[in-house]
Amino acid sequence: GPHTQTILGRYWGRHRVLPSDSKHEVLLPDGDRLVVLLRQNSRDDLPVVYLFHGLGGSTDSDYMPRTATQLARAGHTVVMGNHRGCGPGAGLALRPYHSGRADDLSQVIAWGRARFPLQRHIAIGFSLSGNALLLLIGGRPEFPQPDAVITVNAPLDLARSADLLDSGLSKLYQWRFVLDVRADVERRVRTGLMKSAIPISAFDTLKAVDDLFTAPLSGFLDRHDYYARSSSGPHLGNIKIPTLAITAADDPFVDVQTYRSARPSAFVQLHIERHGGHMGFLSDQLNEIGTRHWLDLALLRGVALVG
Repeated sequence: GPHTQTILGRYWGRHRVLPSDSKHEVLLPDGDRLVVLLRQNSRDDLPVVYLFHGLGGSTDSDYMPRTATQLARAGHTVVMGNHRGCGPGAGLALRPYHSGRADDLSQVIAWGRARFPLQRHIAIGFSLSGNALLLLIGGRPEFPQPDAVITVNAPLDLARSADLLDSGLSKLYQWRFVLDVRADVERRVRTGLMKSAIPISAFDTLKAVDDLFTAPLSGFLDRHDYYARSSSGPHLGNIKIPTLAITAADDPFVDVQTYRSARPSAFVQLHIERHGGHMGFLSDQLNEIGTRHWLDLALLRGVALVG
């Protein structure tokens, strides 16, 4: 079922960030900074692969080091990016990250291109970052671009996903996201990044949080303006680089109908798995790389496909 996939997928076969991953700061145009972890490989005939996490995550989220490990074993150099204010970058950013931060991901890719100028650069975005990557390559051509993109469970319509998070059992995920934002606000006040706290209740919806916190601190009029300007769905037809967008038909808060009704360019391949939940994709059998995570093998093959 979708919720079993979503929850169990988070904890099954968990990996941790390795001490050998080197830490680097990337300066953003507005003066904020974010932190990336680099797992460098000596092979220069394979693409550099970037991993960007979802809402409430960081480079230590279960799927990040797990995917990095598989890619590194295959010979790739891997850059794991924390959004501004996340993971080891907590306290380095005045402004929050959000689903439309295509420019931040672009800055990380520009950093990687300067470091590895002779290789191809493939970006993988999970959930929120998947939307930001699709927005980058479809709607922000003025920013530095990757050579190819893979997304996993990207919400193409942010307003629709916000509605789904506020319904049924998906409210459990909403509650977790809201608590993450509350903790972030408390940390910001404690460290002096914010002068006063924003009154966010543990029982608020994500829509309320986006109205109170995300939109005003990020330059949007309100959540409606944020959702409209940051949703990637309307831009899929403009994509001009190889792109693989993976989702599950039973994702509890990314509506599969937004994929089925999408009008992507010929460069975009939409892949809809029947089951997988949100970022789960567990199988009842071991795959050829020895895990029960269908996604691990799919991403390895996806990188070879688009690279």
